[in-house]
Amino acid sequence: MSGLLALLDDVAAIAKVAASSLDDIAGAAAKAGAKAAGVVIDDTAVTPTYATGFAAERELPIIGRIALGSLKNKLIILLPAALLLANFLPGAIVPLLTFGGAYLCFEGAEKVFHALAPHADAEVQDDFDTKDPAHLEQEKVAGAIKTDFILSAEIMTIALGAIPESTFWIEAITLAIVGVGITVLVYGSVALIVKMDDIGLFLARRGRLGLTRALGRGLVAGMPPLLTFLSTLGTAAMLWVGGQMVVHGAEVFGFAAPAHAFEHWAEGAAHIAPIAQGFVAWAVQAALDGVVGLSLGLALIPLATRVIGPLIERLTGKQNAGH
Repeated sequence: MSGLLALLDDVAAIAKVAASSLDDIAGAAAKAGAKAAGVVIDDTAVTPTYATGFAAERELPIIGRIALGSLKNKLIILLPAALLLANFLPGAIVPLLTFGGAYLCFEGAEKVFHALAPHADAEVQDDFDTKDPAHLEQEKVAGAIKTDFILSAEIMTIALGAIPESTFWIEAITLAIVGVGITVLVYGSVALIVKMDDIGLFLARRGRLGLTRALGRGLVAGMPPLLTFLSTLGTAAMLWVGGQMVVHGAEVFGFAAPAHAFEHWAEGAAHIAPIAQGFVAWAVQAALDGVVGLSLGLALIPLATRVIGPLIERLTGKQNAGH
């Protein structure tokens, strides 16, 4: 009987430790998710642009494929990589994030370049004219997952930094919860956004009340400008997030002047503003980071298109395959 009581006492002790660990994980996940909220907004703004231009019945499957790719990015690649780097090679995290930021700057600047000079790249236009929808969808999904990888890397790194010092497994479980939760939040919101016009059409046709039908017509009419706004915001997000990562990386590497100057200017602007000083400081900081991102991205376009791109094509044999 005493042995049974001892066993029950051990089980109760283990349950208490498990409950305490669950509390720690829940608290750490909430804190880490809040810290990564800024990048989540950027990710939500970027993604809807990848589903535009396709048939309505392909929108949700495209979002689903991107969401699945995002989960793979976070759970299969980034989570173990973040834990390994944090525990064994922490000095490599900032250089990798800085490189990822430079890629975001390039991608955002390329979008700006093609928007300002839509006929400058005849090959890109020819792709849209000649490629079948399935091929274009595949390219869009691959591009979205590649962009998601950079944003997810920053999300996971921010989340890891927000977790209080704890055991390896608590960090791993917390990162997994943050990764899954953020993916569901982002791509659930994106799915709702891209299908909002269909919801509006349903309400406009089937609504029993005049107010309901008017709401539906408003949703249908409002979706094109909303998607245009999100496309612009997504490009801006790439530039300011990428610029922020590069500026922070430069600060860590010893070139802190831009980061200190931007912080000083943002604080100065916030002191002048009569209201919403926190928002003003953030907006000024984001605008300055965006200028850095756009400038760096435009500078990288010739390097990427004339040197890196052809080199990759030669190494992978894609150029020969295309001809």
